[in-house]
Amino acid sequence: MKPRIGVLTSGGDCPGLNAVLRGVALAAEKLNFEVLGFLDGFEGLLPPGRFIELNRRSTSGIMPRGGTIIGTTNRGHFVAKIGAGDRAEVAPEIIEDARRMLNEHRVEALIIVGGDGSMTTALQLHEAGINCIGVPKTIDNDLEATAMTFGFDSAVAAVTDALDRLHTTATSHKRVMVLEVMGRHAGWIALHGGIAGGAHIILIPEIPFDYDKICEALTMRDVRGSIYSLVVVAEGAKPCHGQVVMQPNEGGEYRMGGIGHVVAGEIAVRSGRETRCTVLGHLQRGGAPTTLDRILGTRFGVKAVRLVSERQYGSMVSYQNYQVRHVPIADAVNRLRLVPPEGELIQTARDVEISFGD
Repeated sequence: MKPRIGVLTSGGDCPGLNAVLRGVALAAEKLNFEVLGFLDGFEGLLPPGRFIELNRRSTSGIMPRGGTIIGTTNRGHFVAKIGAGDRAEVAPEIIEDARRMLNEHRVEALIIVGGDGSMTTALQLHEAGINCIGVPKTIDNDLEATAMTFGFDSAVAAVTDALDRLHTTATSHKRVMVLEVMGRHAGWIALHGGIAGGAHIILIPEIPFDYDKICEALTMRDVRGSIYSLVVVAEGAKPCHGQVVMQPNEGGEYRMGGIGHVVAGEIAVRSGRETRCTVLGHLQRGGAPTTLDRILGTRFGVKAVRLVSERQYGSMVSYQNYQVRHVPIADAVNRLRLVPPEGELIQTARDVEISFGD
């Protein structure tokens, strides 16, 4: 019988996941492995196990598709992280259930595709003796152990496209248009998308902003003859001495979001300008992956299979200096890669007269 490896996608969906699955399936076939794709994230590991076989036929044509053909979830029995840096242990009996199921189906190693929370769970499974390989995934691009994650480029493309469209309506109505984008703890999406889309003000979590400074930047644009302005704000941005804006959801929990409407309201009141807000939301996660994310996802999937074949368990795929390498999962979790406030990209933005509200 052929040796088997498993793969699952966990946490939020993003463009490029299917490219990873295709890369895993084709690279595994070349090494004479069978691949089981577990459905709906870690939940598919619970007995009796829910999976499909991933091979050349089942992954044919999936690379241009967004999302993941094996489903995902950020809820359930395996959630091992709450917020930023707060780890909650997966119950030992759940891990044992997963172990028995993997053994029953002859799965020798498990490739786990996910963000920081999923890597925290992967680390706990590895510590419990389950052979795991991590593949980093987040549109926020905020994992310290890798220079880039797939899905980020596609999210930035969505923000850039939205700003291109907002330019025309902002100009027509002489308005200030505020665009709220994702980015709970790191402002990479807002920064890259804002620069590419020609935003005039970018508000990110790493640089607390002042409403008076925002209005000063808008007034300066008026003095220079500009009749409109575009403001990009990450959902985790907050004013000086202020708090992150949270919104209740249907489960009684609170999630970041709503800062765009708050900023738009403050600008309207303080400056007297007609201001509108657009929340891009989950549009940033959907649609076909960009060329870069298709290539990066494929490279990550192939590298994960190579790590399995080399028995480099407990490792996470990492992109550094244009090369796909690997690092210990333990060195990757709970380490967010934030935008350096004095970094080159921030300075570049300032040099083209983008304000950060500070």
